[in-house]
Amino acid sequence: MRTTGLTIAFDASDLAAESRFWADLLGGEVVRTDDDWHTVRTPGLPDVCVQLSPDHVPSTWPDPAVRQQVHLDLDVDDVRAAEADALAVGARLLEETHPLDAAEGFRVYASPAGHPFCLCWGD
Repeated sequence: MRTTGLTIAFDASDLAAESRFWADLLGGEVVRTDDDWHTVRTPGLPDVCVQLSPDHVPSTWPDPAVRQQVHLDLDVDDVRAAEADALAVGARLLEETHPLDAAEGFRVYASPAGHPFCLCWGD
């Protein structure tokens, strides 16, 4: 098999809110491909796509009641600023895995549709 591309796609019951969240968090722009698919384009990063899924049920990860479906790890230089930015655009903190003053670590958040992601810092 030869892979020629990669699409990261999230399901969401609110297509506009989820697309705007990822665009704001990553510093990209929303391209409305059609009524049930948006693409978030950010220079230097892979596209993140959002597909309308009216019956989407958010993951409850790390609680195993509704299993994790996918997550992104975002490496950041300044975790305090990154956390503030993420929360300001609609993220929810799910797990304070490491203190912000730790030399390295990660914290778990969720997008408005409940998709988990981590902010990671250090080596």
